[in-house]
Amino acid sequence: MAKAAPASTGHLVHGMGTALETPAWPMIEVGEADAVLARFPAAGRIERLLWHSPRPFSAATLIDTTRGQFLLKRHDRHVRSAAELSQEHAFVSHLAAAGISLPEIVRTTDGASTLAMGEGTFELQRRAAGADLYRDRPSWTPFLSYVHAHAAGVALAQVHQASRGFDAPVRTVQPLVASFTILPADDPMAAADAYVAARPALAAFLGALPWQKELEQLFAALAGGLAARLADQPSLWTHNDWHPSNLLWAADGTVATVFDFGLSDRTCALHDLATAIDRTAVEWLRLGEDDAIADPAAALSLITGYATIRPLSCADIQTVVRLLPLVHIEFALSEIAYFAGVLGDHVAARHAWDTYAVGHAQWFLSSPGQDFLAQVGMAANG
Repeated sequence: MAKAAPASTGHLVHGMGTALETPAWPMIEVGEADAVLARFPAAGRIERLLWHSPRPFSAATLIDTTRGQFLLKRHDRHVRSAAELSQEHAFVSHLAAAGISLPEIVRTTDGASTLAMGEGTFELQRRAAGADLYRDRPSWTPFLSYVHAHAAGVALAQVHQASRGFDAPVRTVQPLVASFTILPADDPMAAADAYVAARPALAAFLGALPWQKELEQLFAALAGGLAARLADQPSLWTHNDWHPSNLLWAADGTVATVFDFGLSDRTCALHDLATAIDRTAVEWLRLGEDDAIADPAAALSLITGYATIRPLSCADIQTVVRLLPLVHIEFALSEIAYFAGVLGDHVAARHAWDTYAVGHAQWFLSSPGQDFLAQVGMAANG
């Protein structure tokens, strides 16, 4: 289990709700950044640290140097080893070669895209084109406009087009990855058992809960026929965390740059599209405060944009609708493994189970949830 160091005074990050919290991982200070950048000769010398990211699962800072601006990111080695991060970078390099606008990954003196130093695994990216309009907003934040939602759909389809031909296998077992093993299984409960068993800290945490009974109830209510729908979907490496704060924006409202492939893995395009809708068209941070938390028009704008690049059949849209209630299950389990196994934070792990695994799916059984699914399904009618 990793032990997070004390955070620097005054720096707060996004938490499980709407309030800012003390970070698990301390912000990157000048001395640490200087030592790391010495291994990245293309970066030049540090002039100042401009901004510290409020995202909670790692530490990142925007740096002004003699050779431009760069984003330096530190992962705890229990979250991402250099080898695990290299899997992600290989996908990013494939997309860049296919024409997707992405931040340039800077190489070390040894030609590597990652650097292991102390307890951290570091990566450095050159600042890319576009305005970071959502950078201080929580990750699960709605689009500022339907123009942005449409543009994000276009860009997501372009990423899926570019992803073809990337033949790497699924990522190795590690925290905070949106994998795809449970929902495509003919027996999702057996697949969930296997998923949990492969993650000892997750298994130990869930062992005190009636988790199998709760999942069985959700699968009985929501997963019927889903595996058959997914059986013919082409396997594809996908982003798996498509929301507006992972995009940089052009002045005309289009997407200028895509970044943060930390959750990427081999899933399928419709799973990634459903994830994008789930992340951006439902205000999950208000779950429990108000049942009317969804914006069907945002979902339809995203779908419409996507279909301009990759047309969607009626069956495709119905598969997306069927995926939506459960699309977050596997990543929610991964979050629990992170909180329980890496941080030893059982309060956050329990919140992730109750709210983001079970409560998240149960909302779709409510009247507002069912209405949202019905309205998204209307896209199948043109």
